[in-house]
Amino acid sequence: MGANGQDRAVLAITLNPSLDRTVEVPRLRIGEVNRATGGHLHPGGKGVNVTRALLANGVAARAVLPVGGSVGSQVVDLLGAEGVDAITVAITGQTRSNVTIAEADGTVTKINEPGPALADHELDAVVEAALGATRPGAWVVLCGSLPAGAPADTYARMVPRFVERGARVAVDTSGPALVEALAACPALVKPNAEELAEAVGRRLRNRSDVVEAARELRSAGVGAVLVSLGPAGAVLVDADGVLVGTSVAIAPRSTVGAGDAFLAGFLSAHDGGRRAAMAAALAWGAAAVQLPGTQMPGPSDVDPAAAVVLPDNETDAFLPQPLVGTA
Repeated sequence: MGANGQDRAVLAITLNPSLDRTVEVPRLRIGEVNRATGGHLHPGGKGVNVTRALLANGVAARAVLPVGGSVGSQVVDLLGAEGVDAITVAITGQTRSNVTIAEADGTVTKINEPGPALADHELDAVVEAALGATRPGAWVVLCGSLPAGAPADTYARMVPRFVERGARVAVDTSGPALVEALAACPALVKPNAEELAEAVGRRLRNRSDVVEAARELRSAGVGAVLVSLGPAGAVLVDADGVLVGTSVAIAPRSTVGAGDAFLAGFLSAHDGGRRAAMAAALAWGAAAVQLPGTQMPGPSDVDPAAAVVLPDNETDAFLPQPLVGTA
């Protein structure tokens, strides 16, 4: 990667990476022997996937992650095979393994290990390695679940350190880690509908509810809230108002990693404006669900026509639509 690309590279930090194995079956039969029709092995974790998606589309990106044990070695080997520029920090614990069972009708069952705890000096080493690679104006993405035993405010304490280096910080996590991170005022957070509902403590029944909840997060100091809604599209609430996007109906093969591709698409086009960023996010996410396992889409997979970003004057009429899969 050239010096210019390095300076503008998206830096994605994954504190709890994984080795992701996907097994495809016609239909999962609980308590019976199931015959797989396919299998895939990928390096995993939200930040790892964001990096892989960006690199697959020619966007400069680097991954920062702790790795340990034989599973960690596999993750490093797989990253190398994909040409991922990774900054790895050795830890004593064993990197976790995740298993996804993908059925032919698009039903996905995930079994995620908790992952190893990081000693204080190991977490510090990851943060210091990332700070050393941070460049002013570039995006730093804090992604995924926290390591076992890590305080809920771990991301919240990390955000200002990267802001001090001149970075724009995005956070993609859930639960208490997301709630705590809001107080650190990151430039962007990317919850899905369930994560957003948990953050505001109430049920979200439609896009209007999503917009109101996103505005609450902005009132806490967040620069922009990008909400992925799966088949219902996406909503962006930022300083310029509300932006709504949809994607064409697609029969999914695997939804695992689609949110990571969605975020990567948004970051890839962010400097071209909010509408371009939303369109790229939707198109990359739509491409990801059609691929096996956690394979990230490349240019030949992404169809820009799959994304529809609504004109501002149509947004209000579009907002009340109920969300798919919510009570």
